[in-house]
Amino acid sequence: MSGAPLAGVRVLDLSRVLAGPFCSMILADLGADVIKVEELGRGDGTRTIPPLVGGESHYFLAVNRNKRSLALDLKRPEGRDLALRLAARADVLLENFRPGVMDRLGLGAQVLAAANPRLVTCSISGFGQTGPMRETPSFDLVTQAMSGVMHVNGEADGPPTKLGLPMGDLGGGLWAAIGVLAGLQKRHATGQGSRIDLSLLEGLMGLLGYLGQLYLVGGESPGRVGSSHHSVVPYGRFPVADGHIVIALHVGNFWRKFCAAIGRDDWVDDPRFRTTAARREHREPLEAMVSEVLRTRTGAEWSEVFARFDIPHGPVNDVGAAIEQEVVRARGFVRTVDHVRAGAVRLLGSPLVFDDFDASRYRAAPLLGEHTREVLGELGLAADDVEALLRDGVVGVPEAPGARRTG
Repeated sequence: MSGAPLAGVRVLDLSRVLAGPFCSMILADLGADVIKVEELGRGDGTRTIPPLVGGESHYFLAVNRNKRSLALDLKRPEGRDLALRLAARADVLLENFRPGVMDRLGLGAQVLAAANPRLVTCSISGFGQTGPMRETPSFDLVTQAMSGVMHVNGEADGPPTKLGLPMGDLGGGLWAAIGVLAGLQKRHATGQGSRIDLSLLEGLMGLLGYLGQLYLVGGESPGRVGSSHHSVVPYGRFPVADGHIVIALHVGNFWRKFCAAIGRDDWVDDPRFRTTAARREHREPLEAMVSEVLRTRTGAEWSEVFARFDIPHGPVNDVGAAIEQEVVRARGFVRTVDHVRAGAVRLLGSPLVFDDFDASRYRAAPLLGEHTREVLGELGLAADDVEALLRDGVVGVPEAPGARRTG
């Protein structure tokens, strides 16, 4: 993409499922040429997760746009050699195999560094490349449980609950993208590549922020407060006449403005509520009083009032309502792309908006092996050589037209 921030950057993506593909999608949205290497015959495991649209998984479509797909058998010597040739021409290599697998494939750190000293390699794993759990399998749910995130999520009188978002993987993908960009900047300054070791457990714990600091400062783990805030009151979900609304009176003069908005200026000078610390100490009576007032009007009526008083608030949308709301439509966040099998597909776009780069030119997620011939041709392989690799089962191309997966 001309003018794209990462135009000219080539990413060899050996990752699959979510954390790695989410990272490489971020890089692809910013203009990097992402070559997604997939298992011959099967592809990324998310390709078969239902529901399917035109034989294509919603899951795969969600996190693999703007990429090229190469179907390759990495366990064959010829496949390993092709991957190494691609790594020699790449700027970034991304993988999320269990530690040790890359070595067994003949693509370990020393081999890659010898082939391309300028390569930025990012290895994503559940618990890191070193340590007592380096080879232990892990998925997002395990990461959420072990990180402390589940313990602080849920109602105060309920059990620990996983986040609705797979934040262990998504957070890992974000950290990986940051690491890759930092590695590219380091290479720009020094000419040398980097190897990044990203633990998904540490990635999610790195998002604990002030909750982790509460323990480090006071020695006590914070508990669950539902939709409320551990330190700021009132802050959270409150009942209204027709459902719920959220208010976020975090810092500054919002408490005083809120009291004026609901007609309770007397609360401002109430010694129980005069300071942030006092309101936290008297959380239960204050939240009960706020709930009693807010139940007297509908969410739309309170929204009109709060907008006049410049108070942070919002409706509790379901996913569909969130996607279709006017503020999202107005900024063009939801994009439509054409897929060769699935037809017109709506996608959530990138939140990164540059004043000199149009990120709207999205390409749909590729078919398995859709770009095999193209990528190998760029390596200098003749058409006859590519066809020989196809016959030998080293590489693959998409199924014939009309042959759609079901599920």
